[in-house]
Order: sequence, then structure tokens, then C-alpha cells
Amino acid sequence: MARVLLEQRPCQSTAGGDFGSAPASFPMRISFRVGAELLDRVRTELRRPHSFAAERVGFLSCRVGAIEPSGWIVLAHAFHPIADNDYLRDRSVGAMMGSAALRKALQFSFHHEVGMFHVHIHDHRGDPWFSRTDLRENATFIPDFFHVRPHLVHGAIVLSQDSLAGMCWHPQSPKPIRFSDFSVVGSPMRLSRRSG
Repeated sequence: MARVLLEQRPCQSTAGGDFGSAPASFPMRISFRVGAELLDRVRTELRRPHSFAAERVGFLSCRVGAIEPSGWIVLAHAFHPIADNDYLRDRSVGAMMGSAALRKALQFSFHHEVGMFHVHIHDHRGDPWFSRTDLRENATFIPDFFHVRPHLVHGAIVLSQDSLAGMCWHPQSPKPIRFSDFSVVGSPMRLSRRSG
């Protein structure tokens, strides 16, 4: 049985490289775990209408642990919705967060020593994935989190009605890594593994 170690291990970040490219092949397994109650809350919050934004976004703060014999697990801890007045009017995207929203997420990461994962929803059934716009925008701001917590894992998650997918930037990899599997902890617990 795999053992989860929840101590943080500082190391030099190499995450300054190619943030917009496809996820890299990486020898370690990256797993994502979220509680069913927290996940339901995130979906509910992201579906709330906004006065002008076509969709809502937020951040999940996460703890990171090593799994023996090899791999990492990302444990979702809390959801941080973007405040209504922290959205910008921008018709080119469904939702554009302003600098205040990013600053709050950076401050939370710094003060609480957690990884931060941007999250939004594609409201359909089945396996979701990021659009080209999502990938481009993620690449513009996810690297900022390494300025405040360079030894942690940060990234982005996209939800659907019944699934999720995500990628993270790991201090030991210069490129983003797609989650190899995720589990929703609740009743019942669901486990999904990425094919391929």
C-alpha cells in the first residue's frame, strides 16, 4: 500500500520554462484527491451567475505530499472563489480575473504555504480538457506562484458535470504535467485514471 508523506520538501524550482506547451512526460505519478463535499461546493459556486462575466473561476488551495515508492499527491484543501468585483469586463473570454484576484491567491499561497490551482468548469458530461485559450491564460499566471512558493506544486483544474482533469507545474519539471489519476473522496469514492 502506498504511504502518503505530507511534509514539504524545499527544492530549487526549475519551473520557469515552457509553461504553454503540452504536458511533459514525467517519471513520477501525479495524483489529485478532492472531497466530494468540497467538489460539490466548487461546482455550485462556479455555476452561480455573474452580472457580466459568462462564467466564474476560482482557486483550490492544496497540500502536496510524496507517495512512496514514487510519485506525488495533490490534496485539495479549500476553495477560494473570485470576488464579484475582481472580474474584468472582457468579451474575448468567458471570465477574466483582475490583478486583485491574482494578488489575493498569491498572498494566500505565501501565508499558508499551499499550492494553488486555478479552477473553472466546462458544463457538460464526460472528460473535460482545457481549451487553447485556457492553456494560454494558465501559462501567463501560474508561473507567478513560483515567486512566492517555489518548492510547491501549482496548476489548473477543469471540471465537467461528472469528471475533472488537471495539470500542474512541478518544481522538478520544466513543463506542465497532466494528472495521471484523480479520486473523489466521499460516498461512494470514485477513482479515475487517465488513459494513455
